[in-house]
Amino acid sequence: MTSGGPDLFVICKHCGSEVSPYITECPYCGSRLRKRAPKLDRDGRLAEKERRRARRRAPAPSLGPLRRGEMPGIRPDGRPYATGALVGASLVLFVLLRADVVNLVDVAIVGRPTGAWWHVLTAPFAYENSGYAFVALFAIALFGWLVERRHGPLAVALLFLAGGAGGMAVVAATETFPTALGGNGAALALLVAWALPDLRAARRGREIDGDLLGAAVFGVVLLLLPIAVDWADPLAGATGLVAGVALGYPLARLAAAR
Repeated sequence: MTSGGPDLFVICKHCGSEVSPYITECPYCGSRLRKRAPKLDRDGRLAEKERRRARRRAPAPSLGPLRRGEMPGIRPDGRPYATGALVGASLVLFVLLRADVVNLVDVAIVGRPTGAWWHVLTAPFAYENSGYAFVALFAIALFGWLVERRHGPLAVALLFLAGGAGGMAVVAATETFPTALGGNGAALALLVAWALPDLRAARRGREIDGDLLGAAVFGVVLLLLPIAVDWADPLAGATGLVAGVALGYPLARLAAAR
């Protein structure tokens, strides 16, 4: 705009929209902007008094400069750091196991871990079978990301520990000679915790955005993994289901109260 030229827009005080300085009502919200149309000079520009009055109006609120990939007025969700760290740790350990840098019996549940109960923490990150690793880690990545978007990274870490390490602890404490590893319990805990809010909403007749049918398919596959993979313990998966309900229900109530 050249010096002395007309103002391109003014700001509606009610909805904050940028509108023409030549109108009396906001076309977006219908609010009255002025009692009468502004006076124009012989060149079709706002008269000097009207220009001074327009300049005194408050500027539009600003979100600041946009980052790459953002849309105006919308900020992207935070990055899933907790989910990425959990999946990344599992992938690193998988590579180390395949390269024989780490021995499987040093991280998995093989027999009663007497004096080495820390195996319940490492076993959910370990995979001996690439197919098992793909299914479990894909589910952890997907539902961990969805849970982290909704509840934050702490919820993801707690659900992974409760379903993964908790499942391994139950297996080690109850079975005669347990052999277990992998994150089937952790994946089921994250899946259930994510699905619970939508299940509650669907039961009350509300419209939902989540794909509960797809989640159910994932859940069935994870529950049936022990049939195809010896290291995937069904008791660990069942513990993951219980952990998902136990932690997911209060998380769903907390999210609904916001």
